[in-house]
Amino acid sequence: MNVADTEIVLGILNNKGYSQTNNADEADVVLFNTCSIRENAEQRIYGRLGNFKNLKALKPDLVVGILGCMAERLRKDLVEQKSIVDLVVGPDEYRRLPELIDVAYNGDKGIGVKLSRTETYDDIIPHREDGLSAWISVMRGCDKFCTFCVVPFTRGRERSRALSSVVDEICELSERGFKEISLLGQNVNSYKDGDKDFADLLAASAEVNRSVRIRFTTSHPQDLSDKLLYTIAEHSNICNYIHLPVQSGSDRILKLMNRTYTIGHYLKLIEKARKIIPGVSFSTDIISGFPTETFEDHIMTLDVMRQVRYDGAYMFKYSPREGTKAYAMKDDVAEETKSKRLQEIIDIQQQISYEINQELIGTEDIVLVEGVSRKSNDFLAGRTDTNKVVIFPNQDGIEAGDYLKIKIKRATQATLFGELVKAVKLNNNNLALIA
Repeated sequence: MNVADTEIVLGILNNKGYSQTNNADEADVVLFNTCSIRENAEQRIYGRLGNFKNLKALKPDLVVGILGCMAERLRKDLVEQKSIVDLVVGPDEYRRLPELIDVAYNGDKGIGVKLSRTETYDDIIPHREDGLSAWISVMRGCDKFCTFCVVPFTRGRERSRALSSVVDEICELSERGFKEISLLGQNVNSYKDGDKDFADLLAASAEVNRSVRIRFTTSHPQDLSDKLLYTIAEHSNICNYIHLPVQSGSDRILKLMNRTYTIGHYLKLIEKARKIIPGVSFSTDIISGFPTETFEDHIMTLDVMRQVRYDGAYMFKYSPREGTKAYAMKDDVAEETKSKRLQEIIDIQQQISYEINQELIGTEDIVLVEGVSRKSNDFLAGRTDTNKVVIFPNQDGIEAGDYLKIKIKRATQATLFGELVKAVKLNNNNLALIA
């Protein structure tokens, strides 16, 4: 989401005559786009600000700004305590950036942190470099109010872009050669445009160009409809991959988190999705050490992991966020206990991921080539529609953006390794294999 927001900011500033530089010493304006989901993300920004103190001393006219969720949440601290910060702009006030930069350049603090019930930036053309993958925010904000989450307070309430504006943007990206587009929202499956829901948006997106893969994130279990599952199954270019955060395996903890579903309901969703979408893969989010979490609650989480068998997971220790309901709860799980439980969660997930990948040895899958491997130009890296990284030998004539059929020869818990079987041609109407 921060990548997508950064591209919106660049679009706004480029329209006012600003241009990017890769050298901070040349910059007149330095902007940090921030996240407040976890405390660690905020601490990294404070560290980065410290790195710019010397540059600010050498260039007193340099404008340093904080954008995004951290700006919304900590505006008072940033303005009053961090003298280096000239500009604080929340995620709903990016249109005012040129005006606020001028205010800061003239010696005053540029502050814009009001939340909006209508802002979606759907008329702003994001500034994107050419590439294979693009991210489109289809809605902003969240109405779920999970007790651990700051998003409703930093990004406001849910509001959706017009379906037509999203489709138009996908058309433009397709014409530019992008091959994979991810639709973003804090809870994408609560998207609504009149009588059109997220399944309708997903179908319309897939129909733009069958050679462009469509992904989406993030889903809330409460709103994962049968219609959405059937839509994924019916469109070959909608990736068979669903990120479905479970957060905890304990119904008691889920209730304290205000997650609005039970583990029984969650497991039925998983079962239903696997029947409707053969070969679907799942990833999830898990929080370790939420207030009052007992050893028994922790064991329930491990049990759910073993039962679902996620392909991957984002796993975190609970981090109190000021302003949330959970912040008022006693953070009573010792840090040492949180770390131990988190490591157990990580160990189990790594083992499950390894076992799942071992089962793929000998199978064939279509891979979108992303470029050369990070470790060697002798190998290429690509990704399956189930979001698995595949490494295979480089050959003349293969380019980033090509679709290849790869046979998997070996696997680790994080990566598949294979060899080329055939090139694949995808177009709007069909899929053809080319020897």
